[in-house]
Amino acid sequence: MTDDTTNGRPFGDDISPALSCDPRKRVLFGSDTYFLESVEQLATLTADVDGFLNRHAALLLKPDAVVSRQLPTTVDWLAREGFRIVAAERTRLTPNTVRALWYFQWNLATPERRRLADLFTDTCDAVVLVVRQDADGAEAPPSVPASVVLTERKGPTDPLARVPGQLRYATGRYSYLLNLVHTPDEPADVARELGIYFGAALRQLVYASALAGEDQSARARELGERLHAEVPERDLSFEPAAERLKRAVEEAEESLAPGAVRDELRAARLAARDQEGHRRLIEAVWRAGLPLDAWDMVIVGSHVLPMKRKGLAPVLGGVSVSDWQHHLARSAAR
Repeated sequence: MTDDTTNGRPFGDDISPALSCDPRKRVLFGSDTYFLESVEQLATLTADVDGFLNRHAALLLKPDAVVSRQLPTTVDWLAREGFRIVAAERTRLTPNTVRALWYFQWNLATPERRRLADLFTDTCDAVVLVVRQDADGAEAPPSVPASVVLTERKGPTDPLARVPGQLRYATGRYSYLLNLVHTPDEPADVARELGIYFGAALRQLVYASALAGEDQSARARELGERLHAEVPERDLSFEPAAERLKRAVEEAEESLAPGAVRDELRAARLAARDQEGHRRLIEAVWRAGLPLDAWDMVIVGSHVLPMKRKGLAPVLGGVSVSDWQHHLARSAAR
């Protein structure tokens, strides 16, 4: 049981060190309903829960990946890197889902980042892939979980820090918020996030498909094609979106009565020539309550608005391949 107690009673279960190298995470997840329900369900399908979660990783293709048509790019990249897709399903990222998913990190998110995320994450379905490393594919450091390897190869959130060969470099370097793909950091996160994405019935199918181990890349492509047929393609580049946004504001001005709101919008539009000017324009649109195109608002806003609260650390930080190698070495020495 976890060390934290109330009147001598533990808050939750003991979490195996095989699922996380972070002692704090093991305490927190021991009482996390998403994690517990997911692991409990997996245990009805296999006796080797730790092994399954070490061998498998998950990858979320967000709505920005859907509208920018990067699902095929991702499937191809996974194959080149030696990851076999063993399950693929659609999911919907509601505002509550997003907050559950990044619950331990969004203490760093600014109000602007949360508002922009709510504008685009629920615009269409996302796709979740469960993958495992093929024995004949790209080599990974010995014993390091697949989720840790995939997260490191995926590349960082900062678009300027991405390098060729990383997934986020291949799918497009748009902005800090529009990073297209997400992966859980380590085995415990794989279980928790599958517990968030899916209800019990669909999660049962996902786990069963992953345990069967058959290549589901064709299904992943099919899901992408269906979504592409449902959702218009969008250019996520800043300059075209900024021009569209200014034209939309100008058109909106014509429908407004003379007064302070119209004057503020016009002044902000004319000043939108640099980062500060575009920030002023976004804030004026929000104050006016204009129902402008969500994607253009997100594209421009994600470039010019603050995304991270300063001076704070996340409740749970990321882990690296090096962290896991040290964790395994310490465990072996005990």
